[in-house]
Amino acid sequence: MGFDWHSSGCTTVLGGVLKQIINPEEHGLIIAGGKGKNSTKVKEHLLEKAKFLDYTDDDVNQLSETSRLVAKIDNAAIQDGFSLYHHLMIVSEKNWGIIQQGLDANIGKARRYHWISDNLESYLNDPHKNISSEIFKENVMNLVSRESEECRKVSLDLLSEGSKRVKNMILNLRLKSKNQTSLDDFLAPASRYKCCTLPHLKMPIPFTLKWETLDLAKNLGINDYTELLKLHGFGPGMIRALALISEFIWGSPPCWKDPAKYSFAFGGKDGIPYLVNLKRMERCAEILSEAIDAAHLQKNDKISALKRLQKFSVHSI
Repeated sequence: MGFDWHSSGCTTVLGGVLKQIINPEEHGLIIAGGKGKNSTKVKEHLLEKAKFLDYTDDDVNQLSETSRLVAKIDNAAIQDGFSLYHHLMIVSEKNWGIIQQGLDANIGKARRYHWISDNLESYLNDPHKNISSEIFKENVMNLVSRESEECRKVSLDLLSEGSKRVKNMILNLRLKSKNQTSLDDFLAPASRYKCCTLPHLKMPIPFTLKWETLDLAKNLGINDYTELLKLHGFGPGMIRALALISEFIWGSPPCWKDPAKYSFAFGGKDGIPYLVNLKRMERCAEILSEAIDAAHLQKNDKISALKRLQKFSVHSI
């Protein structure tokens, strides 16, 4: 493409180009959304071209709801400090894919989220096809991990308590942590919080949350976490509040592992198009070779692993 190999522009520029040149009547694809304001116009873009794929209004509404849920998950259910600014939905006659990109303004880095409808069994249990990132973070609240299943259940149970009762629980957390840095820091933008376990919890949950959404969820009788995420006004702060109560009062923590599945190990943005550090690659190969040699494996397994490593190293160089 001629772009820097890990520039965030690869996503936004390429997405914009494809959106202009893909003809649904000819190619059987609709590309909706985009960067900035266009990211919120998925439904509008789908309606413009739905007839070419024989989509009904109900089909468009369902796809639009899927788009909104996926955006809410990556912006609120996963709290990694990256705020979404790009959302592209690619739709065929039978399948869809979504590419989202978020920016952590504090560190000037972007992260890309990939979704594909094929073999997608759940929106709540490790649903991503891939999350591509240059860095991994500590203490990322990930409520769409399988490890967060019990935390999600407790969060739903808390809805029946109503806003007054939940406020009291938060007050108890504040009192327990009054000698520590405040709950305001913890519930500020996700990139600012630095803790995950009770001994060093930086607590205070602000009382500026939209408590009426909690009572609305209670009145609606919501008992499905995806429906809770779809609720307008139910934002990252309230999601964090319920998860923290679940962990520190009821003993059901969310997953605190960064869900990014791939991080670049070599090269640099100044490379054209990709700066390869051969010495670093060779050293990594040596480390892997030493690890294989030291592992408690049968001789044949060791030889096979070393052969695969050698083959991979040659192809990479």
